[in-house]
Amino acid sequence: MVTLKHAFLLFFLLLLGEINLLAQSNMGQLLATEQSRFDAMIHRDTVTLQSLLAPDLVYIHSNALKETKAEHIRSVTSGKIVYENMERSNNSVRFYGKTAINTGDIHVKGIISGNPFDVRMLYTAVYRKIKKRWLLVSWQTTRQP
Repeated sequence: MVTLKHAFLLFFLLLLGEINLLAQSNMGQLLATEQSRFDAMIHRDTVTLQSLLAPDLVYIHSNALKETKAEHIRSVTSGKIVYENMERSNNSVRFYGKTAINTGDIHVKGIISGNPFDVRMLYTAVYRKIKKRWLLVSWQTTRQP
């Protein structure tokens, strides 16, 4: 015989399962979006990059250069910064409703103003879910010693 207590417990467990599936789905979607953004930067695919960045983006490089969305896209397009490889690790994603904060390590190789660079950094990326898509609203990196 199913009691009210058992029915409530079953409902609660099913709800937890749904919440866990939603969180896993959001995490997969967010990390795929981030990888698409890295790929767009490497390939100078500004059409894709444009679609992955929020209009009010604040992008802060490890050298303290601060860019808007338009400035960041212009940097990628112009070749001022050429990204050759971007590899992330040790990610931790936290969700707060339609906002997500992703922190981790990133290893970036490329060329800036004609000079090659190979840096390992810590990063914080803030995403906002708008119309079922994760858009980058803030990015900040700090060089690792």
